[in-house]
Amino acid sequence: MPQDDNCWRVCSRGLYSCHWREPRENKRKCACFWFSVVALVSLLALCWMYVCLIALNDQDDVNWLAFQNLKRWVNWFMVLVIISAALTIYCVLLLLFALFQVALGEQLDLHWLHKVFLFLGVIFIASGVAGISVKWHEEWQTVTLSLQASAPFLQFGAVGALTLLSLFVFRGFRAAKKNWSKFLIAVVFVVVSAAIFLCPLHIQSPCLIEMQELPEKPKLIGHRGAPMLAPENTMMSFNSSLTCGVTAFETDVQLSEDGNPFLMHDHRGEFLRRTTNVKEKFPDQHFTHSSNLSWKALQSLNAGEWFLKTDPFGSVSMLSAEEKKTARRQTIPSLSQLLDLAKQHNTSVMFDLYGDAANITERTVSTILESGIDQSLILWLPPEKRGYVEDVAPGFIQVYKDDDNNNNTRKHLNVKYSNLSMTKISDLRRMNITVNLWVVNERWLFSLLWCAGASSVTTNSCHLLQKLNQPDWVMGPHTYRVIWITVDIASIVIMIGLYIFQRKTHCYCLRKATENQKKNTLSWNEKELSPFLPTV
Repeated sequence: MPQDDNCWRVCSRGLYSCHWREPRENKRKCACFWFSVVALVSLLALCWMYVCLIALNDQDDVNWLAFQNLKRWVNWFMVLVIISAALTIYCVLLLLFALFQVALGEQLDLHWLHKVFLFLGVIFIASGVAGISVKWHEEWQTVTLSLQASAPFLQFGAVGALTLLSLFVFRGFRAAKKNWSKFLIAVVFVVVSAAIFLCPLHIQSPCLIEMQELPEKPKLIGHRGAPMLAPENTMMSFNSSLTCGVTAFETDVQLSEDGNPFLMHDHRGEFLRRTTNVKEKFPDQHFTHSSNLSWKALQSLNAGEWFLKTDPFGSVSMLSAEEKKTARRQTIPSLSQLLDLAKQHNTSVMFDLYGDAANITERTVSTILESGIDQSLILWLPPEKRGYVEDVAPGFIQVYKDDDNNNNTRKHLNVKYSNLSMTKISDLRRMNITVNLWVVNERWLFSLLWCAGASSVTTNSCHLLQKLNQPDWVMGPHTYRVIWITVDIASIVIMIGLYIFQRKTHCYCLRKATENQKKNTLSWNEKELSPFLPTV
């Protein structure tokens, strides 16, 4: 091992290129190409990981889609996140080793095994992007929306990364031998720097407001109760949501064979398989619709054991032994049971209807009126037979699924959070139109909608959002401008300092090398001429 090979050099070289000794062959062009590939794939992996973290809010959609095809409930989305995280960590570490190699003046010779892994990583990311674009394209709206919550901080991070990487850019600039190479490096660096430094001019976020302008906190509506704390659409779930301070229950209503309204979300083929033990109870029968079973048969099913077995949100460990015992005993509740609970706690109820529109609407309205609940607590969402409902139960609050308000009668909206812009939400608030947005589970999204002025949100994580006393961040526009300009100026000053320092160091090294060369030349001349020199 050469004398100047220390532990850091050997480890860095070994992990990046699997060469524990300094290679003799110089593969500069090929090495530069693969360094660019490592940098590009690392950037792609980071962007993909960002998409995965943003999509956590809607992970149930992916799991539900997988269940429909595979007939088995597994948290497939978390498997995707774990693989993506491993890929991202691998790529970033590989890039760091490459930068370390450059800093140590080592040759970059990427091992073929790393090349294979990078290729597989690109295929994995491309497959993920294609899958979202084809099967889940609305999620790109969520990613775009998330930038309003994260863009200011991503810009600060980008400025910091640019400042650190500038040292390597300057070294590459000085090492370039051809003028066109230097020109290309300089132009690209200047353009990228300008884009990063000036992008806050286009950053818009509802949270860039003064604290005194912050709207009141959105109310919480329990999505099928509190499905992270108890089996969804069970009485335990709705009771658990009450402890979170929800102002309304959101659920789904279907009709049994004998016309009894009950609570169940799944309504397509094998609709009972995910959340009950129907396969064990009726092993030789196949049910595709709620009208296939009587209310008595539905009541005989266990609706809680699946929650403990599959742990759909990774939250079962939060439950006490007594709570797990209670969850294990849950059955399918009727609409009447939920109405009694809502009436007792003065809590509103909102639901979707699944089944024959005429039959289920009339039966549901009849059940609500028979329960004696205050009509103003019913948030009527189903659009079918709305005129009939308004005539029979004029006290129901009519809620709509879109913001078409040409006739100025739609004062209550229930919309997917990504279907309204933040500006539109603020405008609707100023028009005294209440806007409920679904399904909101993550803190960043709830904070963003809070700043925009959402009236309420439907959520799976009421126990987490209840604890928020203010959005994750609120910053006055003037304060943000000051921070932005200060960070940019500091970065420019540091980069200028690094360039001057590197230039002086480079000149010093050249001067020392020239002096050493002269000394070596003189020494060689003396040795060659020594036989001809006179002796004293």
